[in-house]
Amino acid sequence: MSTTQSPDLSNFWMPFTANRQFKAAPRLFKSAKGMYYTTVDDRPVLDATAGLWCVNAGHGRAEITQAVAEQLTTMDYAPTFQMGHALAFEAATKVAEFMPAGLDRIFFTNSGSESVDTALKMALAYHRACGEGQRTRFIGRERGYHGVGFGGISVGGILANRKTFSGNLMPHVDHLPHTLNIAEAAFTRGQPTWGAHLADELERLVALHDASTIAAVIVEPLAGSTGVIVPPKGYLERLRELCTKHGILLIFDEVITGFGRLGAPTASEYFGVVPDLITMAKAINNAAIPMGAVAASRAVHDAVVNAGAENAIEFFHGYTYTAHPAAAAAAIATLDIYKRDRLFERAKDLSGVFEDAVHELHGSPYVKDIRNLGLVAGVELESRPGAPGARAYDVFLKCFEAGVLVRYTGDILAFSPPLIVDEQKIDQIFSTVRDALRNVA
Repeated sequence: MSTTQSPDLSNFWMPFTANRQFKAAPRLFKSAKGMYYTTVDDRPVLDATAGLWCVNAGHGRAEITQAVAEQLTTMDYAPTFQMGHALAFEAATKVAEFMPAGLDRIFFTNSGSESVDTALKMALAYHRACGEGQRTRFIGRERGYHGVGFGGISVGGILANRKTFSGNLMPHVDHLPHTLNIAEAAFTRGQPTWGAHLADELERLVALHDASTIAAVIVEPLAGSTGVIVPPKGYLERLRELCTKHGILLIFDEVITGFGRLGAPTASEYFGVVPDLITMAKAINNAAIPMGAVAASRAVHDAVVNAGAENAIEFFHGYTYTAHPAAAAAAIATLDIYKRDRLFERAKDLSGVFEDAVHELHGSPYVKDIRNLGLVAGVELESRPGAPGARAYDVFLKCFEAGVLVRYTGDILAFSPPLIVDEQKIDQIFSTVRDALRNVA
């Protein structure tokens, strides 16, 4: 098939896509390198989204390609049920080096969704091992995104992800309120000063359900998929304090914030708040091979493992592809790149430039709010009457036609470029968005 000829589009049921709309006018890539995709008609497109928040080291890194190719040639697959291979342990050690002190017991998965369900199971297993098996309730947050497993959408709080499956979601789940308040904190640079008090809603839920029934609270330190919601100053600290007070585990979903997005290895390190479990995926191996992980505290790990009978399986959970050799090889190569090229420091150094550039959109047509932290930004637009999401989709299309890939959720544009971005490309991203806003209705 010629690279300019469209393939048969009928068989692939696309995820999170308006399938009929897309297939009527498809947008297809054929290659990627550095900061750019190339379309099937040979147009370069600047990637302002790191794929789906995941290609943090930039596309087509030769070191990762070589590591994967060598591993597939050496050993394509090995099980990790009652067996092992050296790269699984090496990758776990490498990942642990990026985690907060004490969160160094790494369980590998294949996606962020699997990481979330794994963390929820770990929380239940921990409390049972500690003699508190009645702690079965989870507290999520409105507008939270925790993947698409039944556990993840149960603790998640995005309506469209939940409503079709509402009759079969997990029981014993409640939700904290989200922290976005445009009336109080529009166009905030970095963390809002309003909203830390919303963490105290956990006390209300404890009073309603009793702390002895609650296993864990799960939140994204910075919410990405819902349209970039930055935590208020003091909010995460208060959640940590309350969880500790009531014996509740705190889970940070860092599938987006893990590995440099905020200019630090984790959001936990950036905010100075250490949870009991961290979920991750996406940038763990630059999205080269599907992979995710959960970092557990030694307290959680040791309680579960030591509670098992001698010579018996302690945690009845895992995946065929857990610590897949090629994925592990990609992770090792990726984490080495992050360190060698000091990409997290680069992200930190560029965050001010990125912040200034996105906030220059203040005053552009239809812009009602701008939110940012590190190399993440969200630009919320006024919805078109009777057609929510249509305006952001039009801006997305105009940017794509002008050679810049942005992401949109509802009427919110989201930006998360690879950490190799530079000042010139940051300017290109937001000047393209500015022009697009001037040319939509």
